[in-house]
Amino acid sequence: MQGGRMTASEPASATTWKVGPLAAASGLTVRTLHHWDTIGLLSPSRRTAGGHREYDGDDVARLYQVLALRSLGLGLETITVCLDRGIDPVRLVHDHLGRVEASIAALDDVRRRLVRLGEELAGDETPSTTSLLDALRALGRTGPESEGALGRHLDADQVEVLRTRGAALGPAAHYLLEVEWPELYRRAEALRTAGVAPTDARVRRLVARMDELSTLFTGGDAGIAAGVRRAWHEDPAAMSGDAAAPADEWREVAAYLGEARR
Repeated sequence: MQGGRMTASEPASATTWKVGPLAAASGLTVRTLHHWDTIGLLSPSRRTAGGHREYDGDDVARLYQVLALRSLGLGLETITVCLDRGIDPVRLVHDHLGRVEASIAALDDVRRRLVRLGEELAGDETPSTTSLLDALRALGRTGPESEGALGRHLDADQVEVLRTRGAALGPAAHYLLEVEWPELYRRAEALRTAGVAPTDARVRRLVARMDELSTLFTGGDAGIAAGVRRAWHEDPAAMSGDAAAPADEWREVAAYLGEARR
């Protein structure tokens, strides 16, 4: 160790940290680290004979990941799911960056087509068929397939609420929708197939978390939430982005969760 930091030649497991020094080094409180241990987010790999926590190099690496993901706006439960499924902050940022760049490219394509159409109109020219078709194609590329399914159950203002609130969540939105939400459904399906009653506390907790996520995207608008559920029921393949999504299974789980809500 040099100045409290591991040197490049020192193996991660060569040194352990007590909870106090680790809290001070990371800018957290001892109480926070105790809480994270209790909920299983960051548990020390070792304990002394007297029961005191000792964190090793792997634990410190996980602490870094927790703090990096938290800085991107993810909640503790979502972070736990991400890390336990082997998703690290680098992948999170790269995935989000890829989506942003794809959106920029798509919007730039729309901009170029509309500029061309605008120049023709400004020059008192009759727009060419090619320009008009290009503009129509551009309009058709501005939303994912899920928005088509949503459009059958929500009006334009409601879809815009979902889009705006999702954008405000930043990189967290991707993992809330594509990591945590599917994981909650998998847990629900496991409980359903095991014959657990929908009134069981474990199912109720899953529903409560799903409803929390729903509120993040809908702003608590019951009409939007109901429309989204109808869209999932009607076309789970489009909503999930998986053409092979088992529609019957989605609907059975949805019905199971609906019973839990009631």
